[in-house]
Amino acid sequence: MLSLDVLGPAGPYRSRRVETIREFTGNPVATLSLAPPLYVARAMQALRRATELPLDERIAAFAAAGRAFATQPIAGLPVAEYQRIVSATTGIPITEVRNATDAIARAAERIQPSVRNARPAGATESWRDPITRGGAAVWSRRGAVFAVHAAGNHPAVHQGWLDALALGYRVAVRPSRREAFTPHRLITALRAAGFGDDHLVLLPTDHTAADEILRRADFGMVYGGADVVRKYAGDPRILPQGPGRSKILITAETDWEPVIDTLVESISGGGGVGCVNATGILVEGDPSPVAAALAERLAALPSLPATDDRAVLPVAPLGLARRWDEHLRHRAAGAKAWLGGEGILDDLGDGSAVLRPALHQLDSPFAENLGLELGFPCAWIAPWDRDAGIRPLRDTLVLTAITTDADLIDELVAEPSIANVYIGNHPTPWMAPGLPHDGYLAEFLMRTKTVLR
Repeated sequence: MLSLDVLGPAGPYRSRRVETIREFTGNPVATLSLAPPLYVARAMQALRRATELPLDERIAAFAAAGRAFATQPIAGLPVAEYQRIVSATTGIPITEVRNATDAIARAAERIQPSVRNARPAGATESWRDPITRGGAAVWSRRGAVFAVHAAGNHPAVHQGWLDALALGYRVAVRPSRREAFTPHRLITALRAAGFGDDHLVLLPTDHTAADEILRRADFGMVYGGADVVRKYAGDPRILPQGPGRSKILITAETDWEPVIDTLVESISGGGGVGCVNATGILVEGDPSPVAAALAERLAALPSLPATDDRAVLPVAPLGLARRWDEHLRHRAAGAKAWLGGEGILDDLGDGSAVLRPALHQLDSPFAENLGLELGFPCAWIAPWDRDAGIRPLRDTLVLTAITTDADLIDELVAEPSIANVYIGNHPTPWMAPGLPHDGYLAEFLMRTKTVLR
């Protein structure tokens, strides 16, 4: 079996307390060391004492690490075996794990334009820039140590903290105990490429020690559900990353039939497990024809083991799949079921089940379920009209607006609670390096200060 050690400030550390990570079939594949609270405290102190790696060296290290992450054996594990293990232990289709591998590599290799795009146009990177002789704004860190409580629903979430490391922060990552393979591989690659062990640590922990990681950092980012967002909403040091509640709006002057592929991709792309997958679809007029066509397409998606090259739907342990199924039935009571009314699990006979797509029709654009985000392709479709306005579209990570109404687009772009607006035939999971996801992380971690010399 693999041993996923703590990656501490003095190198790998194998704890006496370990957890066994298993495939959904029950086969054990790895042991994960858990860092005790005292070790965590000392590791965070070491990050604070570490000196900053020069910018040019940071950028070069990112480029080398990105290439290695996607193409070379890391800690003795070839990339193909890493991808197979992640798929087998998380239920994410293996083609999506491969896509995430490439996306992480691209993000690392293109890190310089990513952090540069976030910097105000009137600011410079260093006080050494000659323009500071006449007085200039300098882009500066607000702290030194950044902590991440990472999610385990998708490998690509680990693109989220790369900008902090590129900006000169020392970074502590507390991985999901469900999926520690990706951050272990990425941090090992970054260390081999030039980042010191005391610049970047991996601290798998229990919940008690996890709070210590955040307490000892200057700033932190935490992934989780609505409960996590509520817990940290009043803490200016913490950036919660909660449900995306991504949506699609189709207005009456547009034809929905040519965008049916976009609707399917928005709901089910990447296995349908991400915050950028669409959970709400609003249609001006009668949504039933859209729902019928969409249900037909989603029902045709195959049920296959996650490690099958043709798999497109997520897989879960049978017990968890049954709990998801029961939860959906409870929440969908009273809604018209186009898909999922008779259950969403497809038993594979090996202790796991495919989570099939669900699609329900609601009577109102203000129905609470329109923002319900679950761990599989699950969407809610409802009618929308101009009297409803943009209120049902608020609190959205990605909104695809299939409309030609420029005044409406003005409102959507101006709405503070909508993070991203895609106008026209673009799926909600679309992303590109250098563009903000939920704003630039640098907006949270950096500030400008005037320097005159």
